[in-house]
Amino acid sequence: MKKISKSPWLLHYDASSCNGCDIEVLDCLTPKYDVERFGIINTGDPFQADILLITGGVNSQTEKVVSQLYSQMPDPKVVVAVGICACTGGVFKECYNIKGGIDTVIPVDVYVPGCAARPESIIDGVIKAVAILDEKRAKMIAKKG
Repeated sequence: MKKISKSPWLLHYDASSCNGCDIEVLDCLTPKYDVERFGIINTGDPFQADILLITGGVNSQTEKVVSQLYSQMPDPKVVVAVGICACTGGVFKECYNIKGGIDTVIPVDVYVPGCAARPESIIDGVIKAVAILDEKRAKMIAKKG
C-alpha cells in the first residue's frame, strides 16, 4: 500500500438497508478488524468527510438525503456503495419505492457487493477508496499548480 497523505474521514449513511451491512460496517471498527489502523476516522459530519460509505438502496425518502450529504462533502470525495442493495437495489430492486442502487442518485467510485458484505470486503473497498481519493487530490493539486 502506498503512503496515505492525509487521514481520510469516513461518513457512513444507511440509505434503507436491512441493517445487515451496517452491522458489518460497525464490525470494521472493532479491535478484530480495526479499519482505523489505516488512518481512517469515522465521522458523523459530512462537511469533514472525505469518503461517503453508503448501505441500502435508494428510496423516495432517502434520495434527497443522499444527494444532500454528497453535496455537503468537500472535494475531492469518494463514494463507496456497500452491499448488493447499495450497488444495484438488491432483492428489493423491484419494490415500488426502491429507485435502485446509490449510483441512481450520486456517482459511485467503489462497489462492495455482498448480502451482507463481509468486513474484509468492506475494508478492501475502503482501501481502494483511499487510493482513489489520493489520485483525486493529486489531480486537484496539479490542476491548481
